[in-house]
Amino acid sequence: MNQAGRLRTLQAEGLLHPRADAVTAQLFTQGGFFLAADKVQVKYEMLRAHLLDGVSVTAAAAAHGYSRAGFYLVTAAFEQAGMSGLLDDKRGRRGPVKLTAEIVEFLQPRRRPGPAPS
Repeated sequence: MNQAGRLRTLQAEGLLHPRADAVTAQLFTQGGFFLAADKVQVKYEMLRAHLLDGVSVTAAAAAHGYSRAGFYLVTAAFEQAGMSGLLDDKRGRRGPVKLTAEIVEFLQPRRRPGPAPS
């Protein structure tokens, strides 16, 4: 896959790094396999730089376009869920909203007659 196709795929999946221009880590400046626009790859390499190469949190975060606070959020997500933790959480409500029996009982006498919902 060429770089343009890869960028289209990343964008379609919501995986573009919002600050790809801020990524200055050497791996990403050489081109090829490492792509600064690939958010998951950048997060992984940021953690690897700190944990395996001994780069400070501040330096690793800055070189990969993240703040220190962002670094710690990525670390916590990775520790909790592994590689899938590097994907962003989906936005919005988590799961369906359910009416409890108590709420239905409260609402039933207040229901106005009208057309049945379709």
